[in-house]
Amino acid sequence: MDLRDYLRLLRRNWILIVAAALTGLLIGGAASVLSKPMYSADTQLFVAIQSSGSVLELQQGNTFSQARVQSYVKTVSSPIVLQPAIDALGLDVSPEDLAPRVKASTEVNTVLINISVSDHSPVQAAAIAQAVANSLIEVVDSLEKPKTGGTSPVGLSVIKPAKAPSAPSAPNTRMNLIVGFLVGLALGIGLAVLRTTLDNRIRGEADLRNVTDAPLLGGIAFDQDAAKKPLLTQTAPQSPRAESFRQLRTNLQFANVAGHGKSVLITSSLPGEGKSTTATNLAIALAQAGQSVCLVDADLRRPMVNEYLGLDRNAGLTTALVGSADVDELLQPWGTDSLYVLTSGQVPPNPSELLGSDEMKQLITRLEGAFDSVVIDAPPLLPVTDAAVLSQHVGGVVVVAGTQKVRTQDLEKSLGALSMVGSNVLGIVLNQLPVKGADAYSYTYYSHDDLHLTSARSADWRPISHDTSPAGERGERSKIASPPARSRSRMVSAERHDQS
Repeated sequence: MDLRDYLRLLRRNWILIVAAALTGLLIGGAASVLSKPMYSADTQLFVAIQSSGSVLELQQGNTFSQARVQSYVKTVSSPIVLQPAIDALGLDVSPEDLAPRVKASTEVNTVLINISVSDHSPVQAAAIAQAVANSLIEVVDSLEKPKTGGTSPVGLSVIKPAKAPSAPSAPNTRMNLIVGFLVGLALGIGLAVLRTTLDNRIRGEADLRNVTDAPLLGGIAFDQDAAKKPLLTQTAPQSPRAESFRQLRTNLQFANVAGHGKSVLITSSLPGEGKSTTATNLAIALAQAGQSVCLVDADLRRPMVNEYLGLDRNAGLTTALVGSADVDELLQPWGTDSLYVLTSGQVPPNPSELLGSDEMKQLITRLEGAFDSVVIDAPPLLPVTDAAVLSQHVGGVVVVAGTQKVRTQDLEKSLGALSMVGSNVLGIVLNQLPVKGADAYSYTYYSHDDLHLTSARSADWRPISHDTSPAGERGERSKIASPPARSRSRMVSAERHDQS
């Protein structure tokens, strides 16, 4: 993974990371609020040698006292020191319970002993610290006193009396918030990395590139109204979804620049990835660009084109394949452009055999001769073999990959199935892409008025002609090249007659 991959990971999972960081911050704050305040009182003692000898003796005594200080520090938490302090204050606590709240330390090469006591009461903390210091003085004097009698050679003195603190020492709210935030942030990043590692769904172009090098023909922007209004004609011309299909139309023309054929098959790996809506809207977009288009519903298992366009499917593709009627009688015009639809017809018991038959091949060839473009909606690749069989009869195949739905292994199997039968894969279409975020594919550039103008120009698009004939003659030729919509069936009949 390079830097861009890490940035994409953060952008994809920023909600999870922020939520984890805020949760850690909340836990740190809650711990500070729910914790009972603790107060710390400190006192300091000085260890001295009771000697008034020479300088050498004083030096030796100082070394002796530094060596003994470590032992005195460890003695502070012992019952011999704590019990007298408890008795002096009348505390209802045992030395074992008091010991964790009493801390003693010393600095290197010094004869100073620091005693710190923590308690929920600032006054009691100071009292216990002072009592422990006094008890330590008496215990050391008793332990260091010679057995033969006399005074102790070591004397301890309080040089810093304990005072009641004015502010609690714990909890440290600022530290708890910082630690909680950092722990939550680290946990969020860890979960994001784990989620990305385990998630093998196709989310955007970066994930697609890990599977295949096939061209990305376009990305269909997600539209929450697409379920109710799936057609291109039902959306605003300036919407990202409409612009996505116009971009797909343009890219598909460049992808098929070699001219392998006029027919293109639209399929997907699994059901529910949006292949039928993509095929239908692509056909509409091509028709809006001035082409004569035939949309064929070859999904003979779950046909959907007739439902989207509101057409009758009782007679259609299967009717033509079994020879019950001629195709020119089955084509249904739709809209104001040169768009004709061949619905699926009755669902047969043997879809794969029908789609792979010579009759299907001849039908596609006949439609290619009569129309500028033939768009075929085929079943998904993985559940059935219909699309793989039919792909051998068309000029190219476009695979629709539904983001957030299809997984990398599914797309790999689909492309492998097409490669096995020698299909011409023109490219991939990513469907339901987010408009914003790390996996966004569309960009907003034009203003509202500009988009209306762009849409109008796209709808009136025609291939550039280099005809230099007079204007009147060119007008007559255009009438011949673009016959009225209702005469398309007669063109198919004529094409059939020429082939026969």
